[in-house]
Amino acid sequence: MDDFDALSAMAERCFPGLETWNRDQIESQLKVFPEGQICIEIDGKLAASSSSLIMEYDAGLEWHNWKAISDSGYIRNHKPKGDTLYGIEMMVDPEFRGMKLSRRMYDARKDLCRRKNLSQIIIGGRIPGYHKHADKMSAREYIDSVLEKHNYDPVLTAQLSNGFIVRGLTPNYLPADGESCGYATYSAWTNLEYVAGAKRRFHHVIEPIRICVVQYQLRTIRKFEEFHQQCEFFMDTASDYKCDFVLFPELFTTQLLSLPSVDASRPGQAARQLAAFTPQYLDIFTEMAVKYNINVIGGSQFVVENDTLYNVAYLFRRDGSIGKQYKIHITPSERKWWGVSPGKKVEVFDTDCGPIAIQICYDIEFPELTRIATQKGAQIVFVPFNTDTRHGYLRVRYCAQARCIENHLYVAISGCTGNLPFVENSDIHYAQSGIFTPADAEFARDAIADECNPNVETLIIHDLDFEQLRRHRDQGSVQNWNDRKTDMYRVVYQEDEKTFEV
Repeated sequence: MDDFDALSAMAERCFPGLETWNRDQIESQLKVFPEGQICIEIDGKLAASSSSLIMEYDAGLEWHNWKAISDSGYIRNHKPKGDTLYGIEMMVDPEFRGMKLSRRMYDARKDLCRRKNLSQIIIGGRIPGYHKHADKMSAREYIDSVLEKHNYDPVLTAQLSNGFIVRGLTPNYLPADGESCGYATYSAWTNLEYVAGAKRRFHHVIEPIRICVVQYQLRTIRKFEEFHQQCEFFMDTASDYKCDFVLFPELFTTQLLSLPSVDASRPGQAARQLAAFTPQYLDIFTEMAVKYNINVIGGSQFVVENDTLYNVAYLFRRDGSIGKQYKIHITPSERKWWGVSPGKKVEVFDTDCGPIAIQICYDIEFPELTRIATQKGAQIVFVPFNTDTRHGYLRVRYCAQARCIENHLYVAISGCTGNLPFVENSDIHYAQSGIFTPADAEFARDAIADECNPNVETLIIHDLDFEQLRRHRDQGSVQNWNDRKTDMYRVVYQEDEKTFEV
């Protein structure tokens, strides 16, 4: 109820001229069905809200009558044992539009629908763009034009992009809604996991995770904003495909060394100049991860801590939190040219899609690190890499594929292409980024889920099935992890002044 004043103010901005909820209605909604009343806050400020109730589906019910279905906003007709979630309102504050908040609201409703084992979501959606076309087309013609992408409607287009199907047109839905001329669509989303008669939450066994791998072309730029724009293009594209993760290459930030303000002639000093961009880099990727609703492995970036230079890969979660993995094995050229120091710990990060690990380029060539990550629960290892020749790339690729077989997990690798003239130790690049699997009957024939064409700027998108991975670990043709001869050999490592064995 602390949100009431903010809800009322937001409703006035979202639905000018329409009556807003009163305090009694909000109190009733929270009392009757608190799980169905959801809001999003950004920095403590209300940004979006969603209200719903559960009904028993009846084809003869007045689904077109918003006031009857919503009980005039009190939802006292909510049926906890019903089979249909009915959305009675959703709004996004104009100040926060463009951040895909409606998608998150619809995802939250879908999650609620699955958890409650409900068959579908039904909504009556406004068509606020219709008033601009009402003088030349009927409401049905307008909806057809939106379905065919001739016109854009801020509500209907969002519903269609979130998997809803228009089943009907409702006149006089909200007579006071001048923007929609009183009309609304009757739309539905079907829960494919629904089990009729189930008395408990039904757990779907397949958990597909969508991965986007970016093969990034390094090119000379004139200002930081050009780097930001190039990164945001890939983020926006991955978001359009509703990816869960996007992976950028190791030290793709060396593109910033081509800026006129940077002296890249002396590599050691150039690396520390690059590290000076870290605060800006952290700011833009944190913002984009939240804005585009994706977990981002932001390649890697030089960081100076206590006057020591590190190569660090950052995980930008879509909830705004950040994790980081220091590169542990430093190549001879990194030591010679840049003076990079090694990290000392294998991190495994919790995400909303399960535990993951990050290994930066050379690190994937040491099998002990992936053993440790697997022991800690990682199901996928993300490898940002940066190689100058095909030989260097092949070392990363073949070792990544070996780690899949040894540990029964997925590995995704992302590298740079293109050239940076006059940037020492980062002048030429070779890559063929990819997503790799264990080698067994249930996976792709060559154990490659997907891969880029070599040495061109592009991206790949692929769904990984973690349940398939679990079955492979338990029942695969070979059991590399289980068949280790730990009586003969083990991985022993130090962490936080303690000794561990794998």
